[in-house]
Amino acid sequence: MSDKDTDIKQFKLPEQRFFGRRKGQSFSQRQQALLDDFLPTISVDVPDGENDVLDVDKVFGKPVKELWLEIGFGKGEHLAWQAQAHPDVSLIGCEPYLNGVVGLLTHIEENDIQNIRVYGDDARHVIWKLPDASVDRLFLLHPDPWPKTRHARRRFVNQHNLDDLARIMKDGAEFRVGTDHPIYREWTMLQMAERDDFEWLAEGPQDWLTRPDDWPETRYEVKALEGRATYFRFRRIPRAEVPEAR
Repeated sequence: MSDKDTDIKQFKLPEQRFFGRRKGQSFSQRQQALLDDFLPTISVDVPDGENDVLDVDKVFGKPVKELWLEIGFGKGEHLAWQAQAHPDVSLIGCEPYLNGVVGLLTHIEENDIQNIRVYGDDARHVIWKLPDASVDRLFLLHPDPWPKTRHARRRFVNQHNLDDLARIMKDGAEFRVGTDHPIYREWTMLQMAERDDFEWLAEGPQDWLTRPDDWPETRYEVKALEGRATYFRFRRIPRAEVPEAR
């Protein structure tokens, strides 16, 4: 099997380290000020105690009616759009790449967006601390495909991470995955097909080949570096309907 082939073997443990750049080009004075002065005011403080749970109401300073989480928000265009389109929803965005964080902070400041909180590191730190059945919608848009077989364990869509997502998602919550990479597309379909707690919301090819109206196009998608974009939507099956939950 070549490095370009899709590896569907299950792994005992996925990679727990973060792989990727933390910072790219240097920041302007204004961008550095956003990181130093603005980010701390909307940053998510993840508790470090083994049994501590993230208090979402405290994070937003008010009772949270509906919580959405974006895993790796890039430059923040999608997250900012969703926040402005849904002002009653509370959104947490996670992104370890500081230049991406600066991009989101710019959107938030320029548009006076009040319903976003930011975690500038690995999204799993937040996921592990979120309460059970607390998230209404999850976004994973154009994750690093790690196309080489020897790096397959680094792909975010794996059974271990999906177990964690299933735990924090409310019954009926939606998980959206966008990718333009053929290997990641096939990998996602194979990984999700093994789940009995997620349902693929597609009745035909157009349901995953056509971008929904409430799924805004991002600059990365415009590039479409590898091929045609795919828009996966999965529903968290209610726990009472999952065999293990009976």
